[in-house]
Amino acid sequence: MKKMGRKNKIIIYIILIIMSFIMLVPFAWMVLTAFKTVGESTQMDPFVIFPSKFRVDNFVKVLHNVNFGRLYFNTIMMIALRVLCAVLTATLAGYAFARLQFKGRDFMFGLVLFQMMIPSQIFIIPQYVMVSKLGWTNSLLGLLFPGLVSAFGTFLLRQAYMGLPKELEEAARLDGCNIGQTFLFIMAPLTKSAMVALGIFTAVFAYKDLMWPMIVCPDTNKTTLASALSKMQGQFSSNYPELMAAALIACLPMIILYVIFQKQFIEGIATSGGKL
Repeated sequence: MKKMGRKNKIIIYIILIIMSFIMLVPFAWMVLTAFKTVGESTQMDPFVIFPSKFRVDNFVKVLHNVNFGRLYFNTIMMIALRVLCAVLTATLAGYAFARLQFKGRDFMFGLVLFQMMIPSQIFIIPQYVMVSKLGWTNSLLGLLFPGLVSAFGTFLLRQAYMGLPKELEEAARLDGCNIGQTFLFIMAPLTKSAMVALGIFTAVFAYKDLMWPMIVCPDTNKTTLASALSKMQGQFSSNYPELMAAALIACLPMIILYVIFQKQFIEGIATSGGKL
């Protein structure tokens, strides 16, 4: 049995290594292509994997032609504000749905769950109409608009509050705390891991969001990195090295974010079950 267990472990490790290698191939191809010439990047020979010489010309050209400073600013501001709004509203709504008794609570929470089942693309037209009437197109407010609230975040925080014992609230009430103080000083700090998980997932979702920035911010200087990269694809359709160099530069914020918050990111997946 011990030999069989060890054999199974070896097979599982081999499968995981192969799957990891397959998942890393696109990223490795992007990095290597960023250092190639146009001719090397379009060769059909499958054995030409590495560039003949690692060049930085593509990065220099991309940094000269694209205003990455402005795009980084737009993206980081949009992500920061979306995370702040999503965590704040989800924390308040989750606590209300989990702990407060009011008329229509279950019906309202049912609407939140129903909203999670509808594809987000359905809301794009009414959201654009509202943003357009408010005069928020080509602005940070327009980018932020769909991320003001999060149905998934409300569900996640409600589950976190539901898992806390009622005795904590009762003890706080006996000590003289009102509802606001109980929420702010007792209950909210205990859901910190769920808040961090929601913040990380919101940041990742906001970073890779492509459709909404393309619609609401057609101006390249006012849009996000993902949207600007999609426009480069048309501008440099035959120049894959410059396109991959730009993609590599655009990936840096999320790589840094993952390195810094790797532990919280893994805990967040375990907490939420990987759902968003």
